[in-house]
Amino acid sequence: MSNDAAVDYRTLLEQERTSLEEQLQELGYGDAGRVTYDSNFADSSQVTAERGEAEALAVQLQEALADVVAALKKIDDGVYGICERCGRPIAPARLEAKPASRLCIDCASALRR
Repeated sequence: MSNDAAVDYRTLLEQERTSLEEQLQELGYGDAGRVTYDSNFADSSQVTAERGEAEALAVQLQEALADVVAALKKIDDGVYGICERCGRPIAPARLEAKPASRLCIDCASALRR
């Protein structure tokens, strides 16, 4: 990838990283590696269900954040934009839509089947 493209993707990825970190913070995701709750937080079945939903969302956000961090490392290592499965370049349109993509569209589609 050219340096100009890496700079654009780096900016997209850094913005996404900031957004994900803010979302995790809003959920109450703490340094302990889980969503933390106020000790006065009620314990009813509805609240328990909401906690489960918040924790599931936190897991999804953490996974997305890990992908973004990995993509930023790939930029630093000079291997950004290369499919982890087949080794071919990932299409720029896919990277623009999903900058943390690890797979080209063909490999991603093959895994979903």
